[in-house]
Amino acid sequence: MKASDKKRLKRAGIDLTLLGLGTAPLGGLYAPVPVSDARETIAAAWERGIRYYDTAPMYGLGRCEHLVGEFLREQDPDAFRISTKVGRLMSFDRPGRTLPPEPPKNEFDSGWNNGLPFREVFDYSYDAILRSYDDSRQRTGLGRLDILFVHDIGRVTHGDLHEHHWNALTKGGGFRALTELKAAGLIAGFGLGVNEWQVTRDAMQETDLDISMLAGRFSLLDDSSVETFLPLALKHDVDLVIAGVFNSGILASTSGRKKFNYADAPAAVIAKAEKLAAVCQSFNVPLPAAAIQYPFRHKATTVVAVGAKTAKQINTNVDWFEQPIPEELWATLEKDGLIPSFG
Repeated sequence: MKASDKKRLKRAGIDLTLLGLGTAPLGGLYAPVPVSDARETIAAAWERGIRYYDTAPMYGLGRCEHLVGEFLREQDPDAFRISTKVGRLMSFDRPGRTLPPEPPKNEFDSGWNNGLPFREVFDYSYDAILRSYDDSRQRTGLGRLDILFVHDIGRVTHGDLHEHHWNALTKGGGFRALTELKAAGLIAGFGLGVNEWQVTRDAMQETDLDISMLAGRFSLLDDSSVETFLPLALKHDVDLVIAGVFNSGILASTSGRKKFNYADAPAAVIAKAEKLAAVCQSFNVPLPAAAIQYPFRHKATTVVAVGAKTAKQINTNVDWFEQPIPEELWATLEKDGLIPSFG
């Protein structure tokens, strides 16, 4: 399996490389990232054959869309695919506009260390989705955007405001705007980009999703989506981009600071990670290599997207992705009850 290998999306009709670059870390996740490092990371991904780039207005509050667009504008437009997200508008106070009170931070939002000077405003309505599309075209400077993901909608993310935002998406025209963009040929497909598989399940009852991104809920440490959601995605022909395969970092390293779900990892999670690492070590396989390849054990997975802050990190990620892993390792993890069996 090569990072540059491609797979055709069932409903969107475009090809994505099996490994994509997720750009959230370049927005200053956990620590600032110099522009030079960000540019080198994006270029290194290209050099290693990655042709699918995922970004979002949220990442660095607009910073990452600028960085990704700067690089991709200089490439053959037929040689890459890009996804970005809708549901957050980057805004600021000015005469005639006062921003609403900032909602409390949710557990999936750790903030940005060198983001741009904007405030994110959640809005999933018809007009806001179209404005978000326009704004992303402006920030990236690209002639097209291939995929739009409705970003971070869900009960864990929004708490008491979830129904308000869900109604804006379903009754206020958010999904209608995405359907019109696809019908006009301006995007190839759309779906959700979330940490909560339950809301994507609900969205499948509202509209025909083409592709969705699920972060952190299908990994060596979190199999919560396996029993119900992954089979449902297959049934509905919804391609899946699996992100967060390192669960915010703990599966990418067995030493130093351990992050899980954007926060310090609890003891039970650390203990399971150590058991996983021990089995991998017995087969001379790095734990991160198993983590990055694991989602492809299930046929619902179409693409895996990983983040990086430096060219060295993305090169290491590609090496892990392409490292041969013996079937016996997976069988041992199943036997030890550390991962489920998919039959």
